[in-house]
Amino acid sequence: MVLRVFEDKVILGQAAAIQAASAIQNAITERGVARVVAASAASQIDFLQALTTASEIDWTKVELFHLDEYIGLSTTHPASFCKFLQDRLISKTGITRLHLLNGEEDPRDVIRRTSEAISAGAIDISFVGIGENGHLAFNDPPADFETEEPYITVTLDQECRQQQVGEGWFANLDSVPTRAISMSVRQVLKAREILAVVPDTRKAKAIHVCFDGPISNMAPASILRTHKNATVYLDTNSAALLSPGTLTAMAASA
Repeated sequence: MVLRVFEDKVILGQAAAIQAASAIQNAITERGVARVVAASAASQIDFLQALTTASEIDWTKVELFHLDEYIGLSTTHPASFCKFLQDRLISKTGITRLHLLNGEEDPRDVIRRTSEAISAGAIDISFVGIGENGHLAFNDPPADFETEEPYITVTLDQECRQQQVGEGWFANLDSVPTRAISMSVRQVLKAREILAVVPDTRKAKAIHVCFDGPISNMAPASILRTHKNATVYLDTNSAALLSPGTLTAMAASA
């Protein structure tokens, strides 16, 4: 795993988009299709804005999967991750090969259908974020590091739900769903390449715990350190609590 630190989140997003576009185009050139997983969060907005302007990508050859979604939330709700991807990625690129997680459908049917689709081939690149509690997708601590199921149902902890209120997606904690469908940790790690975009001061504590501390299911995103082709994009704010030793060691591995 490699850490890259940038002066601000706009520059971070542009740099991450260059790497992402290259990975997508290489997959299309080599295999005829790029199988991509996308995250839906405020942290991804600048990155997706930059990525969707990449002129070299043939988006008709991109097959898109979805990291997570709230159970019981309408796809038209402002906080819906389906809506997030429709607004910030799909509508801007014309992607038609979609496997979105519909939170209004029976979760068992959604999980069965999407698990079958994602298991049909390797994922070329996954775009992920890291939560304020260190979660990876919606795998809050203590995350399940063992299940081989591609998608699972999870119960969201209070810190995760409070983050959604803090980001402005919901008016108060009571309005945030308590359950979600999430890609499992092991499925995230199956991607050939992982690109984590994690700006802002509010992520600094999680970054410190995940990358200065031990690899643990109490710091779910710490598992990214076991992946041979993962890059974590930070700005100076989210990297503020990292030890100099960690920064030096992980940057030097690039």
